[in-house]
Amino acid sequence: MIYGIGTDICDIRRIRASLARHGDRFAEKILSDAEMVTWKERGLRWPDRGVSYLATRFSAKEAFSKAIGLGLRMPMSWRNCEIAKAASGKPEIVLHGALKHWFEARELTAHITVTDETDYAASFCVVEKK
Repeated sequence: MIYGIGTDICDIRRIRASLARHGDRFAEKILSDAEMVTWKERGLRWPDRGVSYLATRFSAKEAFSKAIGLGLRMPMSWRNCEIAKAASGKPEIVLHGALKHWFEARELTAHITVTDETDYAASFCVVEKK
């Protein structure tokens, strides 16, 4: 049974401007530790891909927060929601801390998809009750 759905579109230029204004602090607020490693690696090799990576994670977490119905209220937080990649390349949500406990207590599962183009990143999330 569907528990909730969420979608988000993010202007990559806005993310680039936030990075220029706030530096790494902006990324540190949004990304989990594992995501930070990937962001830094991509950004060093291809700066534009690093910004796109951050934008897709921002968008995916927004979509997930909408699908679970919390928005960005506790236990939902940017860093406790990680957008990882399965061996197949499929994006997947990995939760941490209080958000993980909240999610598991409700017996929920999540499906996420992300995409980006030159100026925009978009995400769609479906959360199911087992």
